[in-house]
Amino acid sequence: MAMTLKVYEVNRDGGIRVVREEAEVVPMAASEPSSAYAACKCPRCGSGSS
Repeated sequence: MAMTLKVYEVNRDGGIRVVREEAEVVPMAASEPSSAYAACKCPRCGSGSS
């Protein structure tokens, strides 16, 4: 089942600015249990290794 995601900022006066337009995303089926965040693998970040 796909879901949609939209990223926006709200300033202290209540103004809203869209950071990333609405996009359809497919969630992972399952993830491995971990206490750490996974490395980002988006095109903007590259491979996620720093």
